[in-house]
Amino acid sequence: MTTESAAKRQKMDGPLIGTHNGHFHADEALAVYMLRLLPTYAHSPLVRTRDPDTLKECHTVVDVGGVHDDAVYRFDHHQREFNTTFPGFHTKLSSAGLVYNYFGRDIIAQVTGLDAKSPDVDRVHTKIYRDFIEAFDANDNGVSAYDTAQLDNAGVKKRFNDRGFSIASVVNRYNYAPLPASEASTITTNGAAPTAPDGQAEEDARFLLASSFTGQQFVFELTDTVNSWLPAYNIVASSFASRHEYDSAGRIMVLPHRKEGLPYHDHLDALEADANVPGQVLYTLFPENGEKDSKWRIRAVAKSNEGFENRKPLPEKWRGVRDEQLSEVAGIPGCVFVHASGFIGGNKTFEGVLQMAKQACEIN
Repeated sequence: MTTESAAKRQKMDGPLIGTHNGHFHADEALAVYMLRLLPTYAHSPLVRTRDPDTLKECHTVVDVGGVHDDAVYRFDHHQREFNTTFPGFHTKLSSAGLVYNYFGRDIIAQVTGLDAKSPDVDRVHTKIYRDFIEAFDANDNGVSAYDTAQLDNAGVKKRFNDRGFSIASVVNRYNYAPLPASEASTITTNGAAPTAPDGQAEEDARFLLASSFTGQQFVFELTDTVNSWLPAYNIVASSFASRHEYDSAGRIMVLPHRKEGLPYHDHLDALEADANVPGQVLYTLFPENGEKDSKWRIRAVAKSNEGFENRKPLPEKWRGVRDEQLSEVAGIPGCVFVHASGFIGGNKTFEGVLQMAKQACEIN
């Protein structure tokens, strides 16, 4: 049976999704998975082809066809004149970005149970694009995270090769890595065209593995954002408002323990920007657990949420020192440790860790 007739036969099983066959990339793998998170597409078959007549039979087409038109569910970005971006960003969208831009709020609502029209969904929509989707768009459009010409002119060289350490590199491996027969047979009949020729069937199976992988990472990122990052805002805002209780210059912020985790950096950056005090908070203090006698930690605030440099690392003479020796060096009772890189330390009490923070603020 031809691919075209297979597509027509499956048409009644749900809105047919089309994308291209051949070598696949991370953006269309994620785009297909995101579509299937919506009830409309939950049981949609997928056809992978470049045949225009077959694509005409598809309800929704991603990454192929030469058309971007949300109204008719065409999400290709390869046109010469294409320049669509996510609101407030500058990277041209790939098929992943196009699907997320159009369906993103509904996808977030479906996965998390939030109201698609709520301000919380707006915050999450933008954050997930910034922290996850934009990298898919940039990778597929050949955009580097840094201006490589400026790096070369400055003589900045990479310390190591990280090309294999990305979602895009994992997806690329699915194009050629050995595929267990059991996985191939199972996945081929679970959303792809089961009547495709043998070679195409294996290729489709590989694509669906890649789609599942990218989609799982998306769902992990989304659920963590909603369960941890979103509720953290009000907590961090309260701590930020109280920072002058511990340091008159506002350089120390005390955070409560939260079992689910308390990602604070994004919120701190936003709160500092709103207060026109960027980079003010140098250290955060927080208990190790929720017990009354919990030990406390001090953490140097990072310069950015995606790097390892800190605004002001803990004093050099404390680094790599522990327990009584550290207490003697610092002149503060109850010290437990300071990491060799100076990004984090600990004390047995809140009073002790607060003294560590106050001293660290003043030591050059």
